[in-house]
Amino acid sequence: MKPSFSRRHDTGSPDERHAGARGTSQGRHPGRRLGHGDLRQLLLVLIEQQPRHGYELIRLIGDMFHGLYVPSAGAVYPVLAQLQEHGLVLTEDEGGRKRHALTAEGRAFMQAHRDQVEATLARTTRSARSLARANLPQPVREALERIKRALGERLGRWDDAEAARVAALLDAAADTMEQGDRA
Repeated sequence: MKPSFSRRHDTGSPDERHAGARGTSQGRHPGRRLGHGDLRQLLLVLIEQQPRHGYELIRLIGDMFHGLYVPSAGAVYPVLAQLQEHGLVLTEDEGGRKRHALTAEGRAFMQAHRDQVEATLARTTRSARSLARANLPQPVREALERIKRALGERLGRWDDAEAARVAALLDAAADTMEQGDRA
């Protein structure tokens, strides 16, 4: 069977297809965090950067989502086995741990599907941002909406002095929040 990034012919495990529902997803909005086939593509991207162990791959995807979503081992390992069956990944035993590296066929496959890979990375970034926004406390979300409305009401009526004043207010708010993180 020739490997494909086609969503329609996704043969990933049920855990991969519903990764958000079965992975570790915290916050108010459980559900899909990755589209069909996106886990497979993310694994290939990370392995393309350098050979990696399974739990490292899980951690790196969790980092992409700022820890708000982490795919389960039950989602990741079957996909890694599938990638190996398709000849895209070589899995070597390294002291009881399996290390996954792209094969020459895997590198060629990634090159041939670069546009789809970039689209997956963009979807993942949007999903991670959406999840982060959804996990903001309600008062913070409301305050952000108020700021967006106030900025939108300006409708391009900015002079240099007003732009500097608003930028200083926003910078001061950001500085105060960052200092609070260090306290």
